[in-house]
This record gives sequence, C-alpha cells and structure tokens, in this order.
Amino acid sequence: MDDAAEPPEGPASSLRRPTRQSFDSAVVRSGREAISAELALTIFRHMVRARALEERAIKMSKSGEAYFWIGGPGEEAFNACLGMQVRVGAGPAFDFLHLHYRNSATLIAMGMPMVDHFRQLAMTVTDPFSRGRNFVGHYAKAEWNIIPVSSVIAVQYVMAPGTALMQKRTGEKAITIVCGGDAGSAEGDFESCLLWSSRPKQELPVLVIVTNNRFGISTPHDTQQALKQVADRALPYGISHETIDGNDAVASWNAIDRAMRYVRTHQKPFLLEANVSRLHGHSSSSGAQRQHVEIDCIAKLEQSLMDLGAIDAETVRAMKVEAKAEADEAVIQAVGEPKPHAADVEWGTYAPSAYDAVYPNDYTGLPQA
Repeated sequence: MDDAAEPPEGPASSLRRPTRQSFDSAVVRSGREAISAELALTIFRHMVRARALEERAIKMSKSGEAYFWIGGPGEEAFNACLGMQVRVGAGPAFDFLHLHYRNSATLIAMGMPMVDHFRQLAMTVTDPFSRGRNFVGHYAKAEWNIIPVSSVIAVQYVMAPGTALMQKRTGEKAITIVCGGDAGSAEGDFESCLLWSSRPKQELPVLVIVTNNRFGISTPHDTQQALKQVADRALPYGISHETIDGNDAVASWNAIDRAMRYVRTHQKPFLLEANVSRLHGHSSSSGAQRQHVEIDCIAKLEQSLMDLGAIDAETVRAMKVEAKAEADEAVIQAVGEPKPHAADVEWGTYAPSAYDAVYPNDYTGLPQA
C-alpha cells in the first residue's frame, strides 16, 4: 500500500483538504494496517448516516411514534465495513446473510433506504421486511439473500450451515455470513454452528461474526464466560479465528477482507470477533440513555480523517446535518403511511403450493368471498 502523503505544516493543517494528487495516494493508518482515504471517507459517510438513523429511531420510541427500539449505535465502523464487502444479490452465487437486530449500518452500506428502517419502527404495511409485523431491525430481503431476523437469540447461528451447505454444493464461491452478539455465543446454537461448519472434509463456507459489546442485555460478559476472547471458542474445532477492535474502521475493513477471502478460497469457516461499543444500552426498554464512557467509533475515524486533512470540521458538520435531515424526512414519510389491517395477520404465512387444497398456487391467508 502506498505511503500516506505528507500532511501540510501549520496549526490549521487538520482543516485543510489535500490536493487531488495527494488525496489519491493518501491512506488512513491504524498500526500496521491502512486503507485509502477515499475508502475511509465512504465508510465514514455510511457510519454517519447509520448513526443519524439510530438516533432518530430512539426519538421515535420516546415520542410515541414507535413502540420499541433496538439497534446498533456504536457498531457502525464494523457493520458498515461488512455491508460494503458483501456480495449482494439473490441465489447461491451471492452471499447469504443471517443477521441480528444490531445490523442497521450493514443494511445502510448495502443500499437500504432509511425510510424502510423507519417503516418497520412505525409498523406500516409498506414495511418491506415484515409488512409492519416485526420488531425494528428484523430484516428479511430475498433479493439480497437476507434470511429473516429472529428475536430468538442466536438461532441464526444454527441456520447458517444450511445455506452454506447449499452454496458449497453448487460450487459457487459465495459465502454465508452470520452475525450475533457475545451473549448469543453462550447458546447451544452457536456451538452447533461451529460443529456443523467444521466437520473434517465437510467444512462449510461460513463467516461466523460476533460483535462483542461486553453485555447481554444487562449482564456483563465477564460474569458469564471465563474466556477473555469469544474467538477462542473456535480452538476446539480447528477453526481459524481473529479478534479485532471493531471500533477501528481500518482494522475492521482489513479483518473482514481477510476473513471473507479465507472463507471464499478455502470453503471453510472463520470466526471473527469484533469488540465494539454499546452507546445507548440494550434497547428502549432500558432507557436508551447515551453512555459517554464508551468509545465512539465515528469520532475515532473522524479524527483520523481530519488529522490526514481528508476532511475539515465544516465538511463533517454539513455531512451530519444532511444525514439528520434525511432521517427526519424519512420518518415523516414512514409515519404517514398506512398500517396493516387485522385481516392481514396471516398474509405470507405459507408459500404458494400446487398441493394446497385450500389455497392452491396463490396463498395469501385471506379466503376469497
């Protein structure tokens, strides 16, 4: 990777933009790793938009515009980097995603419009993920291979080997990605994922991700698990693994890239643990108060970009104002859209089937008059 351009001298250097020539060769560094300044700026924009989305969602839960909030403020660096590297599409040639309810930044980076997230919060019939019948962040999108998110903790881990097995049988180099928290790694479903993904000569292309915010609702991680690193759970299964600082966008991008390339190339599992912050508690049920003692990944990357001269304070301010306005407009649109009717409760419960004697080929859950 090219060396970073020398920053300009003087007390105002952090507020100056580099020239086009220097910007093309500039990199943001973290230890021995780096990414281009241009890539870092793209990641930063996704992070800012995802944070604006989450903060507006919290306001919705407090104002009565929504009944419940749960999300991932504090996980934007890792999750934005993840979303940008997913091979997006439908079918076995594309990556399958088994997510949990803190992956909003992943969806933002993949191209989700903010309004779709708010539609689920507002429980509108226009919600593309569940037609207003599921919690916020419980995504489901067949066009992007996103398996429906469940509120039941860690069940996504035991489902992941299924899509990975299908992918391996087709001979494609796509992978299955499964995400959860550190508390979910204490579930038997997590161990089942490791076991079924790592059987000798039957290994499966599963990228197992644990975003470790050191809490399970209100229970500290270190009171429940003796292991200092969740990634060490991979050791008995012979699974390659790594633990990183998930608040560091540079480290996150490179670790995800390494892990994805390993799984695609070797068609074997990899366990990646990202230590992240929990900036607003577990959910609206615990108050969603801002935790200022936690590291803010956005502030961390912002400072790196400013130190490099890739952005200035005015640009950052404008970016955040624009993201907030986008979120506000999306909420206005979402809350004004229609709600589901009681008669819709069975819609989409069953897939169409030629063998269904009651609703052959076109099940909607609504008997025809």
